[in-house]
Amino acid sequence: MRSLPASRSPRTTSPHARARLAVLALCTVLLGAASPAAAPAVAPGRAPASQPPLPAHGSPYIETSLFFGTARPDGGPAVTDRQFRGFVDRFVTPHFPDGLTVQVGQGQYRDAHGTIERERSYELTLFYPTSQARRHDPAIERIRTAYTQRFGQESVARVDDRALVDF
Repeated sequence: MRSLPASRSPRTTSPHARARLAVLALCTVLLGAASPAAAPAVAPGRAPASQPPLPAHGSPYIETSLFFGTARPDGGPAVTDRQFRGFVDRFVTPHFPDGLTVQVGQGQYRDAHGTIERERSYELTLFYPTSQARRHDPAIERIRTAYTQRFGQESVARVDDRALVDF
């Protein structure tokens, strides 16, 4: 068996090698802590048996988000802030007088001809109790139809999610 030179003895390690080992050990610990495999498998919204359940605040609601574009596919003038606010006052507020949220954004979509269109857009968010979902659905569909017809749009996107809401 061949012997190691004195400088390579397993008992004596250079400062440079010790630093590399320390960095390697630290990286291993950090990666292990960040790894999803390191966390126990738990169903979403449920705490592990050894921990108390997560608090749930609020009542069951539906969160509906509607996305309104402002560019007109026929090349006409874009829907203005004033026009959109008037639309909300006339077509949305009467159905949802308890409140709503409007956010201005920048949207992008592929039109019916395959062209990527970029435009100023609005996201309108509504919250209503799940028990009123069937009652509100026709009103939301009328809002979408009214906007597409009034402003010559191809569509108004709709996203519905369940949520716990507390006011």
